[in-house]
Amino acid sequence: MLKARIITTMLWNGSTLVKGNKFENEKRSAGSPLTTVKIYNSRDVDEILFFDISRNNKIIDKDFILSITDCVSVPITIGGGIEKISQMNDLFEYGADKVAINSIIYKNPNIIDEASKRFGSQAITVSIDVRKNNQNYECYYDLGKIKSDRKLNDLLVECVNRGAGEIVINCINNDGLMKGYDNELIQQTSSLANIPIVASGGAGSYEHFYEAYKNGADAFAAASIYHFTEHTPAKAKKYLLKKKVPIRENFIIE
Repeated sequence: MLKARIITTMLWNGSTLVKGNKFENEKRSAGSPLTTVKIYNSRDVDEILFFDISRNNKIIDKDFILSITDCVSVPITIGGGIEKISQMNDLFEYGADKVAINSIIYKNPNIIDEASKRFGSQAITVSIDVRKNNQNYECYYDLGKIKSDRKLNDLLVECVNRGAGEIVINCINNDGLMKGYDNELIQQTSSLANIPIVASGGAGSYEHFYEAYKNGADAFAAASIYHFTEHTPAKAKKYLLKKKVPIRENFIIE
């Protein structure tokens, strides 16, 4: 049985870490990337999701990426603006364990096939941003600015068939609100994709992790709950352990 993972999400705007609200007003500073990575690396997270949202990242900054990956002892997934196999190759060379792709899957879905064949499916994460409009789930890209004509269900099945190793399913409506994940979205995603599902967007309590787990999530990505409250990954693991959720039990005593 796969053990559930506790993941922290970091958004880098080119000068600082930020945290948005429904993908808007991403102006709340969340600190220095190096300091924050070091903190979470010591707080028993299982993985780190690091997204560059600056859109100034066509060329991978070797020194910056190395400064991040050299600080971590847990797996780190890096994404944001990735459109070429060469960018992925650079990220892996500079220490990334996985890469996350988003917008490019709508323009060039073949990149999933190419990447999974070259680097292995386990190293390729597809991140899908979804907004609920009139009871329908619609896919968006380019930081949630552009609505795609792709149907969510079809897109999920295609990503799996093309070789994606896991799916990060992010609810734009819930992003940053800390009122809980969209469990209906998680359930729908997990029923269609027979690969690990990472819930994202809206976590504000440990109970939200448990609810996501019950609806099919294999991992729980969160940011605000850690940045702006006293909740910690270690305490989240203790909570989930009491709920009989299989987790990695190497948590730090607090």
